[in-house]
Amino acid sequence: MTTLWVVLVGLLVAALLGVALVFSRLRALSGHIGSFSASLRLRTDDVAGGPWSSGFGVYRADRLVWWRARSLWPAPKHEWLRDDLIVTGRVPLDQAGQPDHYLVQCRYREMVFDLSMSRDAYSGLASWIEAAPPNIRHYVV
Repeated sequence: MTTLWVVLVGLLVAALLGVALVFSRLRALSGHIGSFSASLRLRTDDVAGGPWSSGFGVYRADRLVWWRARSLWPAPKHEWLRDDLIVTGRVPLDQAGQPDHYLVQCRYREMVFDLSMSRDAYSGLASWIEAAPPNIRHYVV
């Protein structure tokens, strides 16, 4: 019976440690300067397809990175360079019961996806994209 108790206590400690790691990661991601909550849905051929995944976007100088909320993977799931990220549309989600939220339709190279985010987060995204410094490759010399 003692061996059973040791195994049960070990499993309980491992489970508690796993839960603590998940919450610690969520707190660290949401605490980054320039981070915002955003759910992601990949699309195929401009048709809404896959399931929504909750996560966090974090602005970097030249890219937007997106981390899954429910993951312990140490790297972001997606990275989009600012020069190639295009917002193709936005739809207010007031009618869907989510006031103050937008469905933001995006394209990155050949990838088409949707982001669901608050209006404030969308304002930040639009400002970040528009504030991009001029890039020399866009000029004809």
